[in-house]
Amino acid sequence: MEGHLLEAMMIYLATGAVVGVLAGLFGVGGGLLVVPVLTTVFAWTLGEAPYLVHLAIGTSLATILLTSLASVRAHHHHGAVDWALVRQLAGGMFVGAFLGGWSSQFIPERELAWIFATIETVIALYLLAAVAPQPHRQLPGSLGNVIAGGGIGFIASLVGIGGGALVTPYLVWHNIPMHTAIATAAACSLPVAAAGTLGFLLGGMNTPGLPDYATGYIYWPAFIGIVLTSTLTAKWGAKLAHRLPAQLLKRAFGLLLLGLAIKMVIWG
Repeated sequence: MEGHLLEAMMIYLATGAVVGVLAGLFGVGGGLLVVPVLTTVFAWTLGEAPYLVHLAIGTSLATILLTSLASVRAHHHHGAVDWALVRQLAGGMFVGAFLGGWSSQFIPERELAWIFATIETVIALYLLAAVAPQPHRQLPGSLGNVIAGGGIGFIASLVGIGGGALVTPYLVWHNIPMHTAIATAAACSLPVAAAGTLGFLLGGMNTPGLPDYATGYIYWPAFIGIVLTSTLTAKWGAKLAHRLPAQLLKRAFGLLLLGLAIKMVIWG
């Protein structure tokens, strides 16, 4: 790692602390915040390189493994995770996430940034609009959930999010209560993070000029700094989620996504 080691590690630790709270609060793995932060920090500490967004996304997925695990444990304690639904979604999400992570090597950095920002914006506008789903709408059944899980996993892995930001709106759209949707989405982040991390690791193995302490598109100093604090604060966010009204959670989540989408576009 080049200069600014101490400053960068302080940023990683602070980012992890915030990410942990958000992971527990909204059922996301934290990639929505981690990716924009890491792209900026990497440009500052590692210099200009064509792989910085890929490195940020791959590292983000690796951190989500541990952050989401801490979040899920807290939500499970509240009895909010629908494990039967997690099992239906997880298989498709794992396959889709691996394909998304592996495919990232073929997509230019700038296009990845725009894909990330576009997905965040669409989800944000949906949540802020407070569109009420049709009261008769239900989940499509096992096969439909497997197919939906595959699409969610592919997109989530490609842009470095755990999948909670996509699973939560999907479940709410099908009339799953907000608190259950958040807790279940947190659990669904685990297969996406595992498969996506593997895909980015393998996809970046032959990339020339990667920095020291990187394995494929996983940058270990950032990973360590983030998970040291995120795994501690995730349980606080989960406790807060079960105390806040569902509509307030939706709007806060939407504003967060919209702000981060703007940040991601400006960075490039």
